[in-house]
Amino acid sequence: MKPALKVLAAILALGCAQAAQATPFQFRADLSGPAEATPNNSPGVGHAIVFIDSALNTMSVDVSFSGLLGTTTASHIHCCTAAPFTGAAGVATVTPTFTGFPGGVTSGTYSHLFDMSLASSYNPSFVTAHGGTPLSAEAFLFAGIESGESYLNIHSTSFPGGEIRGFLVFVPEPVTLSVFGAGLAGMALLRRRRKA
Repeated sequence: MKPALKVLAAILALGCAQAAQATPFQFRADLSGPAEATPNNSPGVGHAIVFIDSALNTMSVDVSFSGLLGTTTASHIHCCTAAPFTGAAGVATVTPTFTGFPGGVTSGTYSHLFDMSLASSYNPSFVTAHGGTPLSAEAFLFAGIESGESYLNIHSTSFPGGEIRGFLVFVPEPVTLSVFGAGLAGMALLRRRRKA
């Protein structure tokens, strides 16, 4: 194998190894009324960051929201839709709302670390439908989040079915992106050399 190909192979292998070990994984969601399963004209907006770590069996949820027409009644993660980034699904996380989520307000912030090895972190029907144990439910939920089949929403008195929501989208790590970019640059360089 040529030295340039060996270097390129090493860069790509390093990138794959880092991506495989990269925990926790970060996801984000931009919440709005038009993004709800039944779109609405709410001026409310929100932003959520979710970190999942299957090695530690944890899920960190951070949410900020404002401008709701009604006051908050519930918030949770739904999983799993039939197709990525579209449709509706049942509640996967604790019901009726996230532990400690602010109720009766039109704006606020929320931060909580869930132990996903505990049944109390889930909607009981989600656990029953997905293997019967918290760890089987965790595997299914995390796979749904990674596949774009999960969303976070906030319910209110004005919109009991959900005032704002957003699908969870993977946020790549800067190191993974830089290694991937270096691999692409190396491949482009090899093509130029072959043409010359």
